[in-house]
Amino acid sequence: MLRPVVILGHGASGTAASMRPHVEGLRARGVEAEAIDLPKGNAERAVATLAARATPLGAGAVVGGHSYGGRVASMLAARQAVAGLVLLSYPLHRPGHPEQLRTEHWPEIGSPVLLLSGESDPFARIELLREAVALLPDAQLITYPRVGHGLGPVLDDALDHIAAFVRTCEGVAAE
Repeated sequence: MLRPVVILGHGASGTAASMRPHVEGLRARGVEAEAIDLPKGNAERAVATLAARATPLGAGAVVGGHSYGGRVASMLAARQAVAGLVLLSYPLHRPGHPEQLRTEHWPEIGSPVLLLSGESDPFARIELLREAVALLPDAQLITYPRVGHGLGPVLDDALDHIAAFVRTCEGVAAE
């Protein structure tokens, strides 16, 4: 059975190096993972960078990332088949602008999706995120009370959930 490779993108102010704890934590859990540098600024432009790494893996790629990196990964997953999508602190809207949801492409995502979010994230009002998940055909939402936009305080638990999710994506990768 083909084991998926997790490819993670960083947040808007990060780099691939900022995702190192995620990559190392997943590898320690027996999941192959890597982080890539995404061009800053325009998520649409960054999709091509992620696609260049994920496309050769075909349906063997689980794509995802933190915030901006997750948004880029979700846009890719709406355009091409991937084994799974992992969204860490998805930037559902800009802080203070909950009326401007970034979900227009979500109904096009056909792969299983795991969302992990802090319940105090200014980029994703939790009640709006819970409603938006219904736009995804196959999604699981894990939330953390008293956690904001970064999952650092709950990283071990988040990585446990990601590792379990990736194992469920192995059947998708084999198709």
